[in-house]
Amino acid sequence: MEEKILLLSDDGLYKVVIDNGELISFQKNTVEYIHQKENKGWNSSDTEMFPVIGPTVKNNYVVTTKKGNAILDQHGLLREFEYYLKKSTNKTAVFRKDYQKNTPLLNRKYTNKSKEPLVFWPYDFSFEKRFTLHNNTLQIDFEIQSEKNMPFMLGYHPAFELSGKENEFLVSKNNQYHLKSVFDAGASALPILNTNEIVLNLPNKESLKVTTKGFSHFMLWTEVSTMLCIEPITHYPELETQKYSEENMFLSTGKDFFSVSISIEEV
Repeated sequence: MEEKILLLSDDGLYKVVIDNGELISFQKNTVEYIHQKENKGWNSSDTEMFPVIGPTVKNNYVVTTKKGNAILDQHGLLREFEYYLKKSTNKTAVFRKDYQKNTPLLNRKYTNKSKEPLVFWPYDFSFEKRFTLHNNTLQIDFEIQSEKNMPFMLGYHPAFELSGKENEFLVSKNNQYHLKSVFDAGASALPILNTNEIVLNLPNKESLKVTTKGFSHFMLWTEVSTMLCIEPITHYPELETQKYSEENMFLSTGKDFFSVSISIEEV
């Protein structure tokens, strides 16, 4: 098992902890901003959605490509195999996953939440996740290498710690959203479309800002008042038919880059 990676800012105020490619802690002066997986709400702290975002069950788990049909469960298959550590310093850590086309992977949702025991994708790809700490900002870069014209969607799925008092709110451009709106959206998640920045106002902490490059939208999801997922996404999922094809996905350039910055802002 890989040891946890610790990143420290030059001023000593900020600390990041990464466990096998998963962001499990982002602290300022020992104040935690990342949801702890042992707490109620979700059994992870962050993950990725690739090469599709959203459910596939209504289409019998089939995703259509020019290389043939894939079998994918909700949010794709990237999370079904592990990262390996490529390199690290006291400010940076780079993790990578490599996938060989049509390799069957065990579907962790089977049998409780899915009828498909195995998932696969008909393209080779490599996926890098780079963490870089710049004092009060953690930058997370994604690099996807594949053959040109591979269809894909990408979503990043971090979870942030809330007070449990339901008095936090979010601001995106000129709109404001309260936690009740996220609860009301349910499993579909609340879409915040056509923006690359969202601010989470935390009454008992400094505010947290998420900005993106390459992503077009956000989704907000939670089922508890102590945690909130703020998810940058390239596409909002097709929830009615759950059919995915080149018409509603990106086409790879061969090497594609996406970025998310999480910063702690003084109030």
